Amino acid sequence: MKLYLNLLFLIFLFSCKTTKVSKTTISTDKVLKDSVPSKFEPDPFSSLLEMETQFGTMKIELFFEAGEHRENFIKLAKNKALDGTLFHRVIKNFMVQGGDPSTKTAKAGQRIGSNSSGKEISAEINSRYFHVKGALAAARRPDEVNPEKKSSGSQFYIVHGNPVSTETLDKNERSLGIVYGTQNRELYRLLGGAPQLDMNYTVFGRVYEGLNVIDSIALQPTDSYDRPEKDVKIMMRVIKE
Repeated sequence: MKLYLNLLFLIFLFSCKTTKVSKTTISTDKVLKDSVPSKFEPDPFSSLLEMETQFGTMKIELFFEAGEHRENFIKLAKNKALDGTLFHRVIKNFMVQGGDPSTKTAKAGQRIGSNSSGKEISAEINSRYFHVKGALAAARRPDEVNPEKKSSGSQFYIVHGNPVSTETLDKNERSLGIVYGTQNRELYRLLGGAPQLDMNYTVFGRVYEGLNVIDSIALQPTDSYDRPEKDVKIMMRVIKE
């Protein structure tokens, strides 16, 4: 709960699939096994990008249904707006956050993470997409000043996450009025995640290959503001629009 509250506070400053038979369904024969999957097959309708770091490259799928977020992230990648930015906030077993354009020129030890590129994006929160490990979601300002849950124009986070119990998912289903379904429950069981964020932030993609890179970033030593002591820079490339 402490980590959740911290995320809310800093995301707000911009510092921070139930199964369906259609476009973004993950093939169950690739997931529903009693082993942790290391990669997934992206949906043919999804846009694809690569996010390169010194720890390796994450291949990212942008969901078809999250149209505004998908187009915005592709634009940021094509314009090189995110190249050279840092993962400025990293919390092991929770998430890694980036997308602040001002971090390109940040000095060592400087507090960072309060800036964003472009205008806010209307929320595209979808009950098919959840905060399983590897989920790509948009940071945003708090409900008090942002009741529509609009997303930052550039800041994002990728879920690292903790193990998730069946009881937690049952509770979320009751309180949020959602249904996780067999597939998403299995993903949460095998990968872990951050279900406390479900239905509060727009999840618009996922890492389909390179989940181990998230682990490497999340394990980096950080300062008192959760900034990695050694800079973790990113470079973006569009594979398929």
